[in-house]
Amino acid sequence: MNYIAWSVLALAAYSFVAPLMRLATAGEGAIPSTVAAFVANSVLVVATLAVIGFTGDGVVEHLADPRMRYVIAAGACLAVGILAYYRALALGRVSIVAPIFAMFFVVSSAVGVVLLDEPVTARKLLGVGFAMVAVVLVAGE
Repeated sequence: MNYIAWSVLALAAYSFVAPLMRLATAGEGAIPSTVAAFVANSVLVVATLAVIGFTGDGVVEHLADPRMRYVIAAGACLAVGILAYYRALALGRVSIVAPIFAMFFVVSSAVGVVLLDEPVTARKLLGVGFAMVAVVLVAGE
């Protein structure tokens, strides 16, 4: 599969995360968002280990790679982001929390331009602008 197909698969799967987490973590007798994060991410770890086993990708030989610091930093950001996202889902409406969370792609795009020297085009700027407007419209009460 190419990156577009993987992106669509990611979109399809991730589209169910917020509603499922909201069902699990909201209301009377709800599962605490931290417990839900632990279990959901444990599933991620097990699935990742299965894929590593299937593909034969080594882990140990990459641990000393200097770029591993970026992986660790990304993991820390992921931990904060997911814990905060699941807590927000436990407290608020999916139709508000998910669009606000989705603004990460706007910020990620800006980081890509500023730190990774990715090209900026009028079309990309227009797309990001429309996305921001869409999030404000969708997330508004």
